[in-house]
Amino acid sequence: MADTTPIAPESQRQERPPDDVPPQSRAPYLEALVAYAGAVPGRFNVPGHKGGLGSDPELAAALGEQALALDVASLTHGIDIGPLPTPFQQAQMLAAQAWGAQRTWFLVNGASQGNQVASIALAHNGDEMIVQRNAHSSTIDSLVLSGVRPTFVAPELDPELQIAHGITPEALERAFALTPGAVGATVVSPTYFGAVADVRALAEVAHRHGAALVVDEAWGSHFAFHPRLPESALAAGADLVISSTHKILGSLTQSAMLHLGASASRRLDEHVVDRAVTLVETTSPSALLTASLDATRRHAAVHGRELLGETVETMACLRADVHAIDGLDVLDERLGRREGVADYDPLRLAVDVRGTGATGYRIAELMREHDGVSLELAATNVVVAVFGMGEPASRTGARLVASLRSAAQR
Repeated sequence: MADTTPIAPESQRQERPPDDVPPQSRAPYLEALVAYAGAVPGRFNVPGHKGGLGSDPELAAALGEQALALDVASLTHGIDIGPLPTPFQQAQMLAAQAWGAQRTWFLVNGASQGNQVASIALAHNGDEMIVQRNAHSSTIDSLVLSGVRPTFVAPELDPELQIAHGITPEALERAFALTPGAVGATVVSPTYFGAVADVRALAEVAHRHGAALVVDEAWGSHFAFHPRLPESALAAGADLVISSTHKILGSLTQSAMLHLGASASRRLDEHVVDRAVTLVETTSPSALLTASLDATRRHAAVHGRELLGETVETMACLRADVHAIDGLDVLDERLGRREGVADYDPLRLAVDVRGTGATGYRIAELMREHDGVSLELAATNVVVAVFGMGEPASRTGARLVASLRSAAQR
């Protein structure tokens, strides 16, 4: 009889971490996933590629053997079901500790899912809310899903650059005066351009009216991990925070987190939020996305201070290099002196291109066509480049600066 004992490929074997490792140095979900795949289980369940055995050869070559082996269905014993707390529950609890939340949910439908959850949860308290006018499209979709009626409040418009910043506490106060029945307010901080609102003051306004403050902090998931970065929305008193973890910290695209503030229970029911998360989430969540959230939390909690510190220092040098290019200027700490801006994110390199005589759209086009450089955003007067927590910013930044210089000269 042939030997049918499963043998794990060398790439799938992993030593069990020692028990004395500090909790934030562990990635319990990822570890459980790797252990499961390493045992080479009999896969008579979905997905149909069976850990790579039945996958398209080109897909297997592109993604790699291990990625397909870790593509495990939900409700797998020892990963997200079994003795409590499961590795999945442990991973979310560690994330809540790392960000300073009362509770954290992993999202596999992106930060868009978090915005939808916020409106659905608030709808249990009432049918009116205040919405920053330049909110993400998913926030507008959430109003359709929840049936909540919005009162829109305009952000501050930069008179020179013609870009939107945050909303002021005074504007939020006026909105509550117009909508005394509002059960919550949702604001954006930081913006696409790196402008950070005065979240602490906005929270005070909302709470004074008995309303919850929801912060779309999709672009600020890294704020909690270095003192030289702006204060995180959770630390500033926000009740519900949407965190697009993949944007700066580096989890896989489409993965995000939702954080419930430490004192939010007076304004939001945790169980309602939990049910809302399930309501707008697939019943077949990706194990790869979930594992990336777990690993990225560990990376940020253990190494974030060091990595972000290095990146912040490098960004200061890159800003100086861009400022020295004829026709270009940068958005920096001077941004904090503008209406609707309390601070700025130094990992965002927003470049004022008005001095070149070309639009940001044309500059971005030249950089892409001639240098193969892709930017995060182009607008009429500004282009925006984003730097991640762990990338070698000195090397990647040098390529960006060279491309900006070339585009400006053209």
